[in-house]
Amino acid sequence: MRRRLLQLVLASLVGAAIVTAPAAAAPPGPPDVYRPVRGPAAPAEYRYLQKTWPGESIPRHAHADAATQARQLPTVGGRWKSVGPTNIGGRIVSLALDPRRADTVYAAAASGGIWRSTDAGQTFRSAWPDDWTQAMGAVATGPDGTLYAGTGEPNPGGGSITYEGTGLYRSTDGGSHWRPIGLRDSGAISAITVDPANPRRIYAAAAGSLYNGGGDRGVYRSDDGGTTWQRILTGANEFTGATEVVVNGNTLYAVMWDHRRRPDLRTYGGVGSGVFRSTDGGATWQRLGGGLPEQGPDVGRIGLAVAGDRLYAIVNKTSGPFEGFYASTDGGDTWNRTPANKALTDSQSSFGWWFGKIWADPKDARHVHVAGVALLTTKDGGATWTHDDTSIHVDHHAMVWDPRRPGRVYLGNDGGVYRSDSDGDGGWVKARHEPYTQLYSAAITPQDTGRISGGAQDNGSLRSWGGEGFNEYLGGDGEENLINPTDVDNVYACYQYGNCFRSTDGGDTLTYFADKTTFKRRNWFTPVVFDPRDPQILYYGAEVLNRSTDGGVTWQPISGDLTGGPGADPIYTNYGTITTIAPAGDGRTVYAGTDDGRVWVTKDLGATWTKLAEGRGWVTRVVVDPADPARVYTTHSGYRAGSRLPHVYGSTDGGRHWKDLSGNLPAAPVNDLVIGRGHVLYVGTDHGVFAGRAGGGNWHRLGRGMPLVPVDDIEYDAGHHRLVAATFGRGFYELTTP
Repeated sequence: MRRRLLQLVLASLVGAAIVTAPAAAAPPGPPDVYRPVRGPAAPAEYRYLQKTWPGESIPRHAHADAATQARQLPTVGGRWKSVGPTNIGGRIVSLALDPRRADTVYAAAASGGIWRSTDAGQTFRSAWPDDWTQAMGAVATGPDGTLYAGTGEPNPGGGSITYEGTGLYRSTDGGSHWRPIGLRDSGAISAITVDPANPRRIYAAAAGSLYNGGGDRGVYRSDDGGTTWQRILTGANEFTGATEVVVNGNTLYAVMWDHRRRPDLRTYGGVGSGVFRSTDGGATWQRLGGGLPEQGPDVGRIGLAVAGDRLYAIVNKTSGPFEGFYASTDGGDTWNRTPANKALTDSQSSFGWWFGKIWADPKDARHVHVAGVALLTTKDGGATWTHDDTSIHVDHHAMVWDPRRPGRVYLGNDGGVYRSDSDGDGGWVKARHEPYTQLYSAAITPQDTGRISGGAQDNGSLRSWGGEGFNEYLGGDGEENLINPTDVDNVYACYQYGNCFRSTDGGDTLTYFADKTTFKRRNWFTPVVFDPRDPQILYYGAEVLNRSTDGGVTWQPISGDLTGGPGADPIYTNYGTITTIAPAGDGRTVYAGTDDGRVWVTKDLGATWTKLAEGRGWVTRVVVDPADPARVYTTHSGYRAGSRLPHVYGSTDGGRHWKDLSGNLPAAPVNDLVIGRGHVLYVGTDHGVFAGRAGGGNWHRLGRGMPLVPVDDIEYDAGHHRLVAATFGRGFYELTTP
């Protein structure tokens, strides 16, 4: 869908619901009929907190170790089928051109692997092993055609989980085959640069782990095609990593960045952040000053572009907002801060650490593009700026010029890959086949197996009907989606922080209902569920549980605060919320779980509540057997560290006693659970889907053909014996169950 006017409605990252209003003349608050408009919603904070345990960060190599465990489990079941979307796209963090094959471009998807297009960016096919990590940071090509990939996403997303990688990889056949070439402990690779004069000489900018200090971080050089590596620039401290390395003749430039994430603190800048230069091949380095911000704790992420002796740098503060745009005409000796510009400032919003990229036109050093919420362009070296906000998705991360095609530029952002044949000054055309969407949820209906809906990261609520391919019918970050099992035209969709809508015409018109609920705090992903006996009855979770008996038109609270309160996290102030709701089939019993590890039950529709558990970490799902209100399961998110922290529990007596059912599951978050035929349990995890018996702890990897990708949600259609999985990086997958 073509993007409407980008509205730079700057909202606080902490706790504010970001509403993208359709027009300036609209009344305050969400409109009755919502038209999807893209706005600068800050990246999801909750995913990081969801996957850590209180007081603990994610252990080193936790993601990779869990992936190894997942691969080692036996596989049962049939074959997963990718069912789209292929026309939506998702977050692209790096692009590269093949120097030997015209119109061949490679794209690195943040959590979806490496992709190759041979038709100038119109269609993309996977060029990365499905069973390897899908977390990507950089892709590059050498003048001899060798392809390099750096794993691990370097953009921290404000707390949105960024999966660490497993180092650098090389391919000599365009991505058909790969081999590892080192820096396994780099956490994330932010940039790879091949010396244009010597294809055996490679530079890598290792950003490092966001959660753990040390490791392979800094600037590295290989003189033998990646067989061996030497660190040539070390950071000021254990959390200083490299985000850029540029070869400019005999001179090297690098950008260093202090960044660290703890459960209750984000520090995205510091004394190690700065621009560095070497004139002796990396033997010695100088931190550049001459007008750039002085070394200090408030220097955040920096973007750098080099065009001969002309250099550009965009500097953001540690806290996130824009600090300044700087230009140098003498190779970096001296810098001038360009005039203040509201469009440039607004482009960084309050989360400049999400971008940190500048691209200079190789034919015109005064023509420069800057990554931000909007794509900013200057044609006079930074004196004036314009932004393109009508034809392309927001949140930009990658750009590359095609030397074979004058004026041709490729762009990567949170919406996928675009191409312009006008030097990036408009005329953008979106790729038409790019199956790497990051999904939070899925919704299906037994009435029509062709109808799938789901919420997507920065791509709204998507549906498979009502247009060509999948189409977005509610903007923002798509969260909970529902389809009435007895009426396919009755649908529900939400964007972040519980801003939810209902529709009776399949989503063509939407009526806001969240303002009718009772709440003080709402989770980024606010749960909304049908009662299994009557879809006119719905439940909506804030810090209290709300119930509707008229399809969501009116709501009443049926509980007090079921959490331990808002917590002390200064970043994610919406902590202390209900995260999952499970109404039983008897019409009276309802279970609820919270982000602070509490599990509750009422057996009288809220008149009284009993706490069944606490202190288990984030409850991702409570599931009750539709035939037995006393048989209940809970799943939990968090990477296990030190001790064995269970992440699946089961009870057969209504939660009075619990059994740990984790068994041999990978040591990774469990995001969802459904009950299949014969009491078979299916769980969606950060490393795929697994199947096991209800009694106990012996799990098998389910199905073949699904990449080793996070699965945030699974939906089960018992009548058609199918599972639909919403993956965070590779779209929807479907499998027929026994």
